[in-house]
Amino acid sequence: MNTPASPTPPASSAPVRLLIVDDDPLVRAGLTLMLGGDQGIDIVGEGADGVEVEELVERLRPDVVLMDIRMPVMDGLTATERLRRRPDAPEVVVLTTFHADEQVLRAIRAGAAGFVLKDTPPARIVDSVRRVAAGDPVLSPAVTRQLMARAAGGGRDDRADRARRRFGQLAEREQEVAVAVGRGASNAEIAASLYLSVATVKTHVSRILAKLELNNRVQIALLVHDAGLLDTDDGGGSHLG
Repeated sequence: MNTPASPTPPASSAPVRLLIVDDDPLVRAGLTLMLGGDQGIDIVGEGADGVEVEELVERLRPDVVLMDIRMPVMDGLTATERLRRRPDAPEVVVLTTFHADEQVLRAIRAGAAGFVLKDTPPARIVDSVRRVAAGDPVLSPAVTRQLMARAAGGGRDDRADRARRRFGQLAEREQEVAVAVGRGASNAEIAASLYLSVATVKTHVSRILAKLELNNRVQIALLVHDAGLLDTDDGGGSHLG
């Protein structure tokens, strides 16, 4: 698994502390080889099952956990749900060979900030880990397309009503920012389109997360799509896909 060279991080940047959790030792070895060669990533440990995750996080203090979905005792989605309930929980990037809709939705609702397929090119997995650590959630393009289709699928009426009620808790400017997040816009792009400073956009995003009790920007995007506030083909921006 050869990894194209990633840009060298600034000297002042601390490497991303990464924990890899996968039940297949060959996959763990491959990921360690692939990701460990990046100067911006420090692999602090490995786990073989979801039951180990909380203890490993407590002991190793990673910034990001790269989590397999399918493991024999506790699957990665359950482990993610448990982990993200902790105060100061690390970000989670879910890694899987599958991209079923319900897995995507459950991972996002559990608080995963990224979702990549195991056949994703190595450089993109490296980039995903680094971006998530920087607060910029990512999804594989195929996953994003399925998520948008699922948001327009069955059971939409009840889901849309609930999402709109929650969306109505936001102030007008917060709603504008939330919709922009749903389109996949970065903070800089939102600032430019709404004539705000980047710092003000960050404040609005933080308030949205707090008011709606959400974990990250991906969950804001899901709420916006559930509420029917975007067309299904209007959410494939680079920051979500």
